[in-house]
Amino acid sequence: MRIGQGYDIHPLREGRRLILGGIHIPHSHGLDGHSDADALVHAVCDALLGAMGEGDIGGKYPSSDPRFKDFSSLSMLKEIAETLANKGFRLVNLDTVILAQAPRLGPYLEEMENSMADVLKVDRDQINVKVKSGEGLGMIGRGEGMAAQAVCLIEKIS
Repeated sequence: MRIGQGYDIHPLREGRRLILGGIHIPHSHGLDGHSDADALVHAVCDALLGAMGEGDIGGKYPSSDPRFKDFSSLSMLKEIAETLANKGFRLVNLDTVILAQAPRLGPYLEEMENSMADVLKVDRDQINVKVKSGEGLGMIGRGEGMAAQAVCLIEKIS
């Protein structure tokens, strides 16, 4: 068995769609980044890559490469899930937290879990997404950005 952890943070910008956990969430601002800037999926990708000893998403999907401009983070996750299977691993569980002041994300957590579970080809009860407020502190608390953390457990099956 192996564990991996991931973290990502992006500023919020007007005129961008807010994508978290692979789903669109209505909001006046979206996360700014080279790809779709899905901080949650990016943290998950880094956790899985770390558990496998495969580096990080910056090495696999560099922001300097124009092919990844506005690239879907769920596509990244799908490729990483294929690598996981090809290396003979399976996901045991994934636990995540989104750090955000607004919008209220509670109504979307189950949909995020379903979205990632579908891509990872696991049961939804193997995926957990939580959200915590910035309590008015720092860039997250002021609503200037969002961050996400993820930890996963994988096991060798072959």
